[in-house]
Amino acid sequence: MKIVISEIPEGGIDVEFNENITLESAKTASPLHAVLNIRTVGSEVLVNGMLEGEVELLCSRCLNAYTMRVRQQINVVYEPSEVIIKEEHHKLKRDELDTGFYNNDLLDTDEVLVEQLLLDLPMKPLCSPECKGICPGCGADLNTSSCNCDVSEIDTRLKVLEQLLKKKE
Repeated sequence: MKIVISEIPEGGIDVEFNENITLESAKTASPLHAVLNIRTVGSEVLVNGMLEGEVELLCSRCLNAYTMRVRQQINVVYEPSEVIIKEEHHKLKRDELDTGFYNNDLLDTDEVLVEQLLLDLPMKPLCSPECKGICPGCGADLNTSSCNCDVSEIDTRLKVLEQLLKKKE
């Protein structure tokens, strides 16, 4: 949904919607529910609200899909992109980390949701903290089965380190 900033009333507007989002690293298991209050202060746009839903991710250890519940508070300030374009180099200060930019008097709520969802996703998604992953030899899912691979074999790239350990002893 695109919102024309100059048409936002003085008291702001409340927006509630359900949106399916597909990202490179995740997709929504069900539509995300967002409740946003959008108001302006001068040229700044203040977006406050809540984003809730379920996201389907791939576990980084076992590569199985799993669903993660998302519930995130949104508090972002958007400024016109002309502010940053005028400056050749701009170093972000701590209080500017929750700042975004809008173009041409339009704020795209889909972009706001994608941005906030990406910030809430884990860098290394895990289906559970106890996930055993997959066997590097045969590729078996160690959560559901065991394999007969010889785990005592040392990677040939690490043989040199084994020799150093022997010298130390």
